[in-house]
Amino acid sequence: MRTKRRILVSVIATVGLGAGVLPQAVPSAADEPLPPIAVEVLAGHSTFPDEVSLTLKRKLTSANTEVLHVSDRNTIVVARLTVQPGAQFPWHTHPGPAVASVVSGDLVYQQESDCIERLYMSGQSFVDPGNSVHTAWNAGTEPTVIVVTFYGVPDGGAVTIPEQDQTDRCG
Repeated sequence: MRTKRRILVSVIATVGLGAGVLPQAVPSAADEPLPPIAVEVLAGHSTFPDEVSLTLKRKLTSANTEVLHVSDRNTIVVARLTVQPGAQFPWHTHPGPAVASVVSGDLVYQQESDCIERLYMSGQSFVDPGNSVHTAWNAGTEPTVIVVTFYGVPDGGAVTIPEQDQTDRCG
């Protein structure tokens, strides 16, 4: 069971993950405190000039295989997120699937559908189906860096959609 001392991160809304834009959130002076979750857009709302079809499959432990068809596959957003120790994303969904690669550190990912805490470590990747209410947090002692490609993001649209807090349900 994770500790209750995790920092709930309201920075998502202020950084723009829930507002449709992903501005850089980097401290301007060396003596300023680091944000709990910093977002750096690597490629904002990029499109494929060629016809692209995208279907992903994922099978989580003790779950059925999910086939994820990306309906709006032509617009993607790529971002690097740095999650400080103890920081947690609010519960949310995405417009389409997201593929995340853990560059450094560890990330715990939890879906509302089964409340299982899944640990992804440096060098591992995972697929978020997009339509599943979930959260994630850094339970470690070092910052976690992930690079995420969000698929199916409407041009100018948000990459995250805030959802009702599921902490009471998932503990």
